[in-house]
Amino acid sequence: MAKEKILIVDDEQDIVDAIAYQLKREGFRVNSAGDGKRALDLAQRELPDAIVLDLMLPELDGLAVCRILRAHDNTKHIPILMLTAKTQEADRVVGLELGADDYITKPFSVRELIARIKAVLRRTRSETPEEVLKSGAFQIDLGKHEVTVKGKPVTLTAKEYGLLTTLLEVKGRVLSREQLLERVWGYDRSVEIETRTVDLHISQLRRKLGAEGKRLLTIKGAGYRFEVEE
Repeated sequence: MAKEKILIVDDEQDIVDAIAYQLKREGFRVNSAGDGKRALDLAQRELPDAIVLDLMLPELDGLAVCRILRAHDNTKHIPILMLTAKTQEADRVVGLELGADDYITKPFSVRELIARIKAVLRRTRSETPEEVLKSGAFQIDLGKHEVTVKGKPVTLTAKEYGLLTTLLEVKGRVLSREQLLERVWGYDRSVEIETRTVDLHISQLRRKLGAEGKRLLTIKGAGYRFEVEE
């Protein structure tokens, strides 16, 4: 069985070469693009299994590329990992809003990036069971990936959806950031995670849920829990 294909999008050739070298060592097939327009062409033509996407690109920036990919049926489900500078927190939030699955800041560990790529691919391969989760005004159709609050649909990114379903499934128990990274992102405990990935997604999820977002509780020094209702 052929390994998955990864598209690397970055205008810094040394970064592309470093990532591509390690991915090929792991058996992945690799393609690359140095600007946003080329990235869109390759993504739509080759349909990679995952995309590593830098934000700062010539021709068309990473946010625009992400937006366009998520707007087309044939590319909207491709996992996207954004590469950002540490000063670009606002752009990271916008990227997550547009549907990027994760981000990693430069400079980064190639080992960690490879682990994240593997994690997102594991999630993509897994099949979601057909059932419905309910809690008070919430209803989540796991088969259709649909969330409704008081009968009205709520549009969530893949990670926001994963966080909400995971916290509902444990029926009010507290999950630490590390447990959420394992369950939602699929990271191994041996990988050192230095980003605020979970915190950013929780913040965005609360905002989208409106008044019901108050049920998503921060437990100081422990993690997060969702206040479930029968």
